Amino acid sequence: MRLAALPALALVLAAAGARAQTPGGVAAGEAIFQDRCTLCHGPAGGGQGPSLEGVVGRKAGALAGFSYSPALAVSGLTWTPATLDTFLAGPSALVPGTAMRAVVADPAERRDLIAYLASLRRP
Repeated sequence: MRLAALPALALVLAAAGARAQTPGGVAAGEAIFQDRCTLCHGPAGGGQGPSLEGVVGRKAGALAGFSYSPALAVSGLTWTPATLDTFLAGPSALVPGTAMRAVVADPAERRDLIAYLASLRRP
């Protein structure tokens, strides 16, 4: 290999590494959702928890037709990626009294799950 090609090779490897670290894998998040969340949060609702379609940007406890815990209903939160990250890391720590008990401890899994949730739009 010619020495002149080494800088180009370094750029290619750096770009590949940057792509591998891109936050929020929707496909990985969908797999996590299917494995851990659909029992309560089916895509169209009807489960123990509310539908999460359109959750990013929605006020917490505000989806019509679902009976939220009083704690979540008065929390004043809006579901942004940051609030979802904090909530999924420890629901009761952010909203004491919430009915949500599932925890996603791994930050990378939370990132991917939030990317998937952000991709869900209300019909």
